[in-house]
Amino acid sequence: MASTNSANSSQTTAADNKKASAAKPQEQEEEIDIDLEAPETEKAALAIQNQFRRFQKKKK
Repeated sequence: MASTNSANSSQTTAADNKKASAAKPQEQEEEIDIDLEAPETEKAALAIQNQFRRFQKKKK
């Protein structure tokens, strides 16, 4: 009977862990403060956009 109880408790623990891990991202919302007017931000955005466009062309 002890093995049955331990099997049930491990199943419950696994289910609880899944629920807890799913809830964590919703609870922790980190606010990121980025200056959208900064020249470095504009350069980075343009670089990301160019790489994405190249990726899309290569994909076709």
